[in-house]
Amino acid sequence: MRRFWLSSFLFFAGFFATFITTQAQTKRPMTFEDMMHMKRLGGTAVSADGKWLGYSVTTVDLEKNAKTPELWVQAIAGGEPVKVAGAQPGDDGLEFAPDGKHVLFVSGREGGDQVWVADFDGATGAISNAKKLTAISTEAENAKWSPDGKFIVFTSNVYPDCAPITFADAKTDDQCNADRDKAKAESKVKAQIFTHLMYRHWNHFTGDKRSHLFLVEVESGKIRDLTPNDTHDVPTDYPTDPLGCGCAISPDSKEIAFVKKDVPEEAVSTNSDIFTLDISDVLTNPDLPKPLKVSTALGGDMSPAYSPDGKWLAWRAQERAGYEGDKFRLALYDRGAKTVKYPLDDLKFANWVDEFNWVDDSQHILFVSGDKGEAPLYEVNVTGDDLHRMGKANGEWSSAHLILVDGMPFVLGTIVRIDRPSEVVLGDLLEMDDTTVKLQLNANSSGSAKNITNPTHEPKLVTHLNDALLAQLDMPKMENFWFTAADGTKEQGFLIRPPHFDANKKYPVKFLIHGGPQGAWGDAWSYRWNAELFAANGYVVVMINPGGSTGYGQAFVDRVNGDWGGKPYTDLMTGLDYAEQHYPFIDENRECALGASYGGYMANWILGHTTRFKCIVSHDGMFDPESAYGTTEELWFNEWEFKGKPWDYYGKPDSENPYRKWAPMLSAKNFKTPTLVVHSQLDFRLDVSEGYQLFTTLQRLGVPSKMLYFPDEGHWVLKPQNSQLWWKTVNDWVDEYIGDNGTKKQAPGR
Repeated sequence: MRRFWLSSFLFFAGFFATFITTQAQTKRPMTFEDMMHMKRLGGTAVSADGKWLGYSVTTVDLEKNAKTPELWVQAIAGGEPVKVAGAQPGDDGLEFAPDGKHVLFVSGREGGDQVWVADFDGATGAISNAKKLTAISTEAENAKWSPDGKFIVFTSNVYPDCAPITFADAKTDDQCNADRDKAKAESKVKAQIFTHLMYRHWNHFTGDKRSHLFLVEVESGKIRDLTPNDTHDVPTDYPTDPLGCGCAISPDSKEIAFVKKDVPEEAVSTNSDIFTLDISDVLTNPDLPKPLKVSTALGGDMSPAYSPDGKWLAWRAQERAGYEGDKFRLALYDRGAKTVKYPLDDLKFANWVDEFNWVDDSQHILFVSGDKGEAPLYEVNVTGDDLHRMGKANGEWSSAHLILVDGMPFVLGTIVRIDRPSEVVLGDLLEMDDTTVKLQLNANSSGSAKNITNPTHEPKLVTHLNDALLAQLDMPKMENFWFTAADGTKEQGFLIRPPHFDANKKYPVKFLIHGGPQGAWGDAWSYRWNAELFAANGYVVVMINPGGSTGYGQAFVDRVNGDWGGKPYTDLMTGLDYAEQHYPFIDENRECALGASYGGYMANWILGHTTRFKCIVSHDGMFDPESAYGTTEELWFNEWEFKGKPWDYYGKPDSENPYRKWAPMLSAKNFKTPTLVVHSQLDFRLDVSEGYQLFTTLQRLGVPSKMLYFPDEGHWVLKPQNSQLWWKTVNDWVDEYIGDNGTKKQAPGR
């Protein structure tokens, strides 16, 4: 079908090459300190006229063990970034007002986080006269402008049994929350009483508070709780969405859509729904209308967004109940007809919709989807009969949307690669099979059609956060390879050579196993499991995307279901076999397996099923699925992956009980490989007891082992100095057994 407005990006192989001028042989390997010195791009925002970019940048102070975000503004068409005048360290969440004359941000400069507004000069980019808009005792976050600029919505964690905060009695109503917080802080008793599950989540106890959605009027500063009522005995969060606000406001500012988990027990269900609320007279009417549920899928519905013309409400939806690894589909709700459709289904699009943004014509949607180790950009129309991949991007796209720069159409977004942290980029739009494009841009232009000749320049970096440092570092490009699994399935692997690579040498291998299990390795930067840093001290890094990995269609994702130690294990071993056979510089007698989360589980499974590795690193791995069921918080995960509850299998043989069939602990008699165990006290997805059990077993068996325990971390090690210790301990452990400079202690052979 002929394109209506937009088709493809032209991406050249040397996307970042112009920013690296030093020859590879003069560069040095990256160090942990280098990684901590890198500036980290946060949230981005674009002014209504498409001329200005706002963003936050987080810097790490290793000595102070702190991370600090700062706000910046720069002209998209060109110019140096300018730190927001008067902004304080920690200010975040910059967003431009629709009128082009104001901005909002969240700041804790006067105590707890509150919403602030300031004047914005669209000619110079200057931000001035910042004023605090909210003063709610429970603080404010995730602030978002209404399209008419008259109010701002935000979230705050409040006590649901306190009286709802209303315009009329806001200060009185808020006093209940303030008093409760004060009493809790002053009490000598820190005990808690639980009456329902999900009493803790990821790395914190949920307590008595719940997230509510609030509205604050910009002119008066009056606030109101938009979601004061729960439909169940157990209070729930409004909205529930891992992407922040989890809400959207209609173009006429008369309706708000938000995510809510409308279930009796959150711990056993993945089902969240999209609700809409009429707020057309919320500024004057003392009574709130009842929210209306508009989503229909049985799994998770999230990330609502209205089309610019207000006809559609889109979101991401999962079809199957209880399965957090189910495919995310693009849902379109016709607000007039009150019907839901899935435009990508008829096109048989196989992969997940990771994120999306509307185009101003309200007929097209840009979305990002993982695909074979990349996350390229796609475009689909609302009728579901026209789908295009936007060029062949290297790396992973995010936050992509269409803007005009000097009357020309561009896509502005961020790209991250395995050898470069996230940066904002700007790409020209090209016609796929013609020399011109007819483009209708309702919001960013006069609305007249424009004939656009094919541009010839490649996408360019808008931000340059780490150019100087990256120019000093030797970070080899990631290679990919394909192999045939034991059952004939084609699968993908990746390899990174060490810096200053010598083809005549044999190199030890760090074999990385990703988590999820519904996750994937690919062309993306990480500050936790950084493949380039793993390679930097003289190692070949091999990564395989086994069954369960995303980016290869949902059938491939489902390959892991109920088969945790089955096909995914043989996939990993077959992929490593292939790498050994086709890369002669790999020393197959010096290999170490490292994994976290599901990767930690697989490291434990490997421990009992092969001695091909000279060492193992198991981070946050499941050791006993039965005990993990009783100590986790998201029970839906275990009940899906192990096909029920543990007592469903009592009295049946282990071969028919997934909780025991795939239990690494039952293979403990085979444990021989030296193993480093890493686990954290605040990891409530996989309780620290899983790490304790593994370490105890290894010690009692006499297997060389060590445990690194963090009392102040959760599922991820995030604090800078803890991260420093993590990298040193892990690398020292690997060096000890297979490193060129280590003692290379004897371990079982293949």
